[in-house]
Amino acid sequence: MNVLASVAIVGRPNVGKSSLFNRIVGRREAIVADESGVTRDVKSAEVVTDLGARFTLLDTGGLWSGDRWQADIRARVSDALEDVALVLFCIDGRSGVHSGDEEIAQWLRSQGKAVMLVATKVDDPRHEEAPAFLEAYSLGFGEPFATAAEHARGTFELVDEIVARLPPPSEDDDDETQLSPIRVAIVGRPNVGKSSIVNAILGKERVIVADLPGTTRDSVDVRFEYGGRPFILVDTAGLRRKPGENVEYYASLRSEEAMWRADVAVLVIDPFELGDHEMRVANIALERGVPVVLAINKWDLVPDEELDKRRADIAQQLNHLDFAPHVETSALTEFGLFELLAITVRLYDTARRRVGTGALNGWIEVWTQRQAPPNFAGRPLRIYYGSQVDVAPPTFHFSVNSEKYVTRPYEQYLRNRIRDDLGLSEIPFRTIFKSRRDDGGKRVRT
Repeated sequence: MNVLASVAIVGRPNVGKSSLFNRIVGRREAIVADESGVTRDVKSAEVVTDLGARFTLLDTGGLWSGDRWQADIRARVSDALEDVALVLFCIDGRSGVHSGDEEIAQWLRSQGKAVMLVATKVDDPRHEEAPAFLEAYSLGFGEPFATAAEHARGTFELVDEIVARLPPPSEDDDDETQLSPIRVAIVGRPNVGKSSIVNAILGKERVIVADLPGTTRDSVDVRFEYGGRPFILVDTAGLRRKPGENVEYYASLRSEEAMWRADVAVLVIDPFELGDHEMRVANIALERGVPVVLAINKWDLVPDEELDKRRADIAQQLNHLDFAPHVETSALTEFGLFELLAITVRLYDTARRRVGTGALNGWIEVWTQRQAPPNFAGRPLRIYYGSQVDVAPPTFHFSVNSEKYVTRPYEQYLRNRIRDDLGLSEIPFRTIFKSRRDDGGKRVRT
């Protein structure tokens, strides 16, 4: 697996770490709000400069926050610093050195990492001559690098300085034969155990877990390998039926975006709390063509005498998702987690499988002989040929004499045959019927 040099952004809450992270990455990857403590877990993204240099940038939770998350955040940051090559220590360049900054500076020295002091919110050169800015020298990390993420002041120069301080890439970094990571979005309603599943798979406390719904505020990418395959697990904020304002609203948007960008979505379910909310979450992924696997978590809490009844109740409530693989899991005991990963790999590979044009047309001949196409006053539907034009999701194009002759029942018949005969029963796919002559367009169905 390709391992890039990592750079971590650390500092007190609300000094502009996530804003700087977004500016360097080049997109709104992390949630930013005018309140402290929005970022709690460690979020990562790959940065590629104009000259082709690459590194992984980490956004971390605010240290010395003084709230209930302080110890958990410091533990996550400490774990993240084990593998970083450079730390960007951010301070507010306009408010002067805070006592929390001094404590963080002392803590960073004990970590033994290369540190670069970055002063944020310095949007005017005159601020660099103010006493508040000059206080930064007292922290012992040399001259502060002045930036203002909102206006991109100093951020391009900062990236150049980061690259100059990083170790040269290894020869393995240019290996183009490696497998692409499988991007897996862990989704579901709040407090169903999404973060616990991520931590259990990794075998360590990578993301913060608490009994409080809404602990995860932003989507968190975690890279790891299993069975020789690279993964990116995306732990998401719980999708609520009616998200509130500001942070909660943007956290919900990030969760939906994570599903849109995923290769496979793992829908985590609480066996004691089910409803149409799960269908709505699954449909977001399916509309994008992303395969879904259902992780029925907290299975260790189901009494033995209720197992069969609970399975029947879940099957009835999620009958519209009966095609999606189901896995009974427990983050506490790690039951079912390796089966969950194996199914994820299977869905990923199946969604990228190609059916040759010759083989597909052979099947079309069999299907049309088994059930004749509909006939309209002596004018039958004719399927001239078919081809698979895309993968992830698999997309099948059928050239017909008239798209108008494709009835809903016959289209469903063909889709059932694709599922059963081509081995696509567990994943979403698309069918396109297009007239050979222009008679009004085409029909696309997923």
